[in-house]
Amino acid sequence: MKKELKALFKKYKWIMLLEAVLVMASAYFYTCPPKYLGIITDLLYNMDDNKEMIINSIKLLLASCIGIILTRLIWKNIEVSTELGMRKILIDHLFKKFLKVKLEDINATKNGEIMSYFVRDVKKVTKQIGRFYLSGIRFIFNFVLVGIMLAKNSNPILAISAIIPLVITIIALTLIRRRLRENFFLSQKTFTEFSEFVQESTDSIRTTKAFSGEKQELEYFTERNKKLKKYNLKTSYMGSLLDVLTNVGLGISNVIALLWGSNLVVAGQMTVGNLVAFLGYLTLLDMPVMALPWMISRIDEFKISLTRLNKVFNLDEEQIDEEEHVNKEHLSNIEIKDLSFHYPDSLVNVLSNINVSVKKGEMLGIIGVVGSGKTTLMNLLLKLYEVDPGKIFIDGKDINEINPKTIRDSICYITQDNFLFSTSLKENINLFKDEFNDESIIESTKQAMIHDEILDMEDGIYTVIGEKGIDLSGGQKQRVVLSRAFLNNSDIVIFDDTFSALDNKTEQHVLKNIKELVKDKTCIIVSNRISDIKDCDKIIVLEQGKIIEHGNHKSLINQGGKYYKFYNNQANKVEELA
Repeated sequence: MKKELKALFKKYKWIMLLEAVLVMASAYFYTCPPKYLGIITDLLYNMDDNKEMIINSIKLLLASCIGIILTRLIWKNIEVSTELGMRKILIDHLFKKFLKVKLEDINATKNGEIMSYFVRDVKKVTKQIGRFYLSGIRFIFNFVLVGIMLAKNSNPILAISAIIPLVITIIALTLIRRRLRENFFLSQKTFTEFSEFVQESTDSIRTTKAFSGEKQELEYFTERNKKLKKYNLKTSYMGSLLDVLTNVGLGISNVIALLWGSNLVVAGQMTVGNLVAFLGYLTLLDMPVMALPWMISRIDEFKISLTRLNKVFNLDEEQIDEEEHVNKEHLSNIEIKDLSFHYPDSLVNVLSNINVSVKKGEMLGIIGVVGSGKTTLMNLLLKLYEVDPGKIFIDGKDINEINPKTIRDSICYITQDNFLFSTSLKENINLFKDEFNDESIIESTKQAMIHDEILDMEDGIYTVIGEKGIDLSGGQKQRVVLSRAFLNNSDIVIFDDTFSALDNKTEQHVLKNIKELVKDKTCIIVSNRISDIKDCDKIIVLEQGKIIEHGNHKSLINQGGKYYKFYNNQANKVEELA
């Protein structure tokens, strides 16, 4: 995070310097009206003789007011522009960071928390950077200027007496700061939990309606909303206390100045004009002192948000060299030797002693029940998780020595979640790559058996689908995703349980087209159904992360083991449904 902040300050250093100059000029102009009002007040006792001086003082007073308006207007506009510019840059950096972070760290972060980083934390950090900077300059410069004016143009003892309540107020505000920070931390944590719940609830709205769970969801929502309200109110109360203390301190200071100053005027030790100027100067301290509670509370908010963002920017990144391999490498042959793997937050092996190989032109089928480690094995082939050296080889080269980008460019991985973006069908199929023309995209939809249904849509492949493809059926989603495999000319193609939503007839057509597609490629089909993998050259059966059987369809049937049981169970179900 330090690196990102340094980049921001470097980019905007001259603009921030200009802001500082404008703020100091504005602070100086603010000290002029009390001075000229005091002069005018004393000159009014003899208006006839002092007419010219009064007019000149009024002109200077108006000029200083214009100076206040101009300097404040300019630096406020610059401040807003700078803040928005910083926010845009930081959001860009944050998004790029998430794209590079290792998968295990992404999986450990909930969607609601991620959104709070982008929406709340970035806003607080960028908003406060400029405001702390400018408010600090105004605070210090105002105190210095006013102190000089008070010492120069009024009774020193009166000045000290009027400032003492302000100093006591500042000390009291500092003491309350810790309690305010604790309340804000709880408020921020509760907001994150609330965001996570809302995100999850909106994603599962169809399931909630299907099981008539609206009442229960509303109760959960109300409970979390009450908790959020509770901590927000506590934070608000502490902020209000800061405001009250500030106003009390300012009030006492003004009362001392007015009463004591009036006595000095009566005693002839001070002119009425000097008292007017003194009260005007003292009023100038109202803004920085009243801004102090805001600064104290915002400093704590800033620190918490900065800490949260710093945690994200400190996450480990995948070592991907974007410039390496200008010419695409062709990777085909996969060999896995004695592979065992457990996730970083667990000591239990998900995969144990896996040995398997698949060569160019071969199809490998992987079958097993849910949780047997099939998808984990595919994630390791894509280098989404780190594996020990000497376990996975592609074309004889250790996977740890191959750039992740090279591997992922060589593999077309059709996942089981069938994720679709809320954009056009064309962009969902080509995944935003411009090198594919409409003709090749249409051809891929034909191979995936979705073309006829796309033709019935008003805009064809340019039809914009809803969020996560909500406008499409499960089978349509699956076939749109399968179109990606027919479009991408990848050396290795992996289908991870991507035929489950297809009817038998469509499935057989798609599998026939896949065989033609991968005849000179390396293909892996992961499935829970025998019909998807029975024609593969090699088949392995996974159970609890171990290969318990391997062979082809015929040999595995003859073994009469787990594969044979899968075959019999699925054959019986087909007969029951017939």
